[in-house]
Amino acid sequence: MVPDTGTNWLAQLRRGVVEHCVLALLRDGERYGFDLARSLAESDGLLAGEGTIYPLLTRLRRAQLVESTWRESTQGPPRRYYRLTPAGERALLGFRQEWQRFRDGVDRVLDDGGAL
Repeated sequence: MVPDTGTNWLAQLRRGVVEHCVLALLRDGERYGFDLARSLAESDGLLAGEGTIYPLLTRLRRAQLVESTWRESTQGPPRRYYRLTPAGERALLGFRQEWQRFRDGVDRVLDDGGAL
């Protein structure tokens, strides 16, 4: 098997972490969808396109990791603001713990072939 030399691996990596990055962005308070999309896009392209954020937010709402409310906007139509739920906070904490372990393991293998 030949390793994928295209960007498919990057898309897979994004898909695996972007939901938790959204939870992290909501950790400090409410934000609306476009604002979340912009922050993710500015973070070295964690979000490939704006159309990705809304289905993702719907999945997070259905999983009860975020809640949302509609608010009027002075700059156009009403906006849906999202906030972290207690279940979302727990999910983020669990991801952070596992991510650090996973990241350290990958770094170890990349840096020195996994030698201990």
